[in-house]
This record gives sequence, structure tokens and C-alpha cells, in this order.
Amino acid sequence: MKIELKKYKGVIVPMVSPFKEDYSIDEPAVEKIIESFVDNKVLPFLLGTNGEVASVSPAQKMELVKASVKAVDGRVPLLAGLANNSLALSIEEGKRFADMGVDALVALVPNYYPLDDKQALNWFTKLADSVTVPLFLYNIPITTHHSVSLDVIEELSHHPNIIGIKDSEHNEERLVASLKRWSHRDDFLFLIGWAAMSQFGLQHGADGIVPSVANLVPELYQSLYEASIQNNTAEAERLQELTNTVSSYCQSGRNLSGVIPALKVLMSLKGLCGTTVLPPLMQMEGDELKNYMKEMEEKILNQA
Repeated sequence: MKIELKKYKGVIVPMVSPFKEDYSIDEPAVEKIIESFVDNKVLPFLLGTNGEVASVSPAQKMELVKASVKAVDGRVPLLAGLANNSLALSIEEGKRFADMGVDALVALVPNYYPLDDKQALNWFTKLADSVTVPLFLYNIPITTHHSVSLDVIEELSHHPNIIGIKDSEHNEERLVASLKRWSHRDDFLFLIGWAAMSQFGLQHGADGIVPSVANLVPELYQSLYEASIQNNTAEAERLQELTNTVSSYCQSGRNLSGVIPALKVLMSLKGLCGTTVLPPLMQMEGDELKNYMKEMEEKILNQA
């Protein structure tokens, strides 16, 4: 059966996982966030890095997927991530997510043992052979400590159930080489997970972008995508600068463990979700939280 790839092009948002203070899934917040995505024609990607996938329990995952499938209600494709060190667990989760209504899966390499190309190839091949919906590869060395080589991706790109890659490696030479390899393929999608290079990538043939701060301003990234594919370079460049500025509100001076809590604070200012994160991440507290919210409130509301 031929897989329809066009529906996965565009802006795919690595959705935050909203929690109540007791760490249960905040279903009303799931509905609000997904409604903002649907309204702005962007797609939700659950259980990625931004969704705290490494910290979410199996029960929480199922609760989040169930709530998200209900909120989406078939209006847009829904993606979900697989981030395990057990192949059997990834296959089991992937099948359960598919049975619940997820349209495509996004898989990382395991992150415990050091990997070589042969091992990465074997991992993804066995996973793609076993899951029941299309699979995207996901390269993000900052968390997995392994860079999936372009040659491995090339070989995997011809697997009948692998439909693309989200590449979040911050390496301009690799990005250029990737675009040369895959920007003209009609059977394999190249998605940029490096938000600051969104306009550049789209200008050179990328199929989509996966920006974390689109949780906060999906409309800006959708406009950036549309301007880029319409070859409105001036507008695309303007929007790239604007989204870079908004991204800096939560990313500047922070590592990944600090970015996610800060992003949730910004989202709380727009009434999208609360600020709770799962350990080992920690919420801002006291004066730090108060001062950050005071500094950001006007900036964020001006972007609303």
C-alpha cells in the first residue's frame, strides 16, 4: 500500500506534555494546545524531546495519547515518539499507539550503549519491520549521544515503512548534505528540527520544520512555512528573525533542561497549560519565576 506523504509536510510541533501538579496528564490543557495547532494548520508530535519522553511513565504515555487522539478527532495527522532502550518495548508501544489512533511514529536510537552504523541500521530496520504505521527516523545527538550517519539514513530511506527523518543535529555541513540527498525525493521526507535554520532549509527543499517554540506561536511558524514555499523570501526572512527572537525568550542562556520549564512558563502566560515538569527537570520557583513572568508577560502577550 502506498503511503500518502503530503499530509506530513509543513509544520510539525513537538508538543509539550502538560501535567497537573500531581503529574497526571492535564487533559483540558491537551485540548487547548491541540486546538491551537489545528486552528493554525500545524501537526502535533507527542512524546518527543520537548514532550519529556524520557521522563514520562508508560501509563502517562497512554493517557496522553488517548487524550490527544480525542482532541485531534481525525482532523490532522497525529505523530508520537518512541524513545526506549528496549526494542521490544518500542515495538509494543508503537503498536499500542497505532491501535489508539496515532497516524505515524517517530523513533530515536537507544542511548545506553555506544552505537556504530551497523547497530543503528539494525535497530531501525527491525523497528520499521514490526510497527503497523509509517515511521520517521529522529536524529538528535544532544540526547542520544549518537549521530545517525547520512549513509545509514540513505539505506533506511528505501525501507517501505520509513517515510522520513526529523534531523535536529546542529551541523550546517550535514544539513546542506542532507538537503542535497533528499530534497528531491518524493518518497522520503526531510524535516528540520533546527528551528533557527527553518527558512534556509525550506528554501533549499526541506519538506517541513519541527520547531519547539511553535507550541507558543504556531501561527508564526505556519506563516514562515507558507512564505518559504511561496518563495516570498523577504517575508520568510522576517519571520525567521521574529521566531528566533521569540525562541530566545526561553532558550537564551539555558540548556535543554532549562528550556522546557521556561517554555511552559511562557505557555502559561497564554493560558495554554501549567508550569509543571517531570523530574529530573524542575520548575522555576520563587523570585526566579516571579521575575521571569514579569519580564516575559508583555513580550508574550504582544505575540498572541
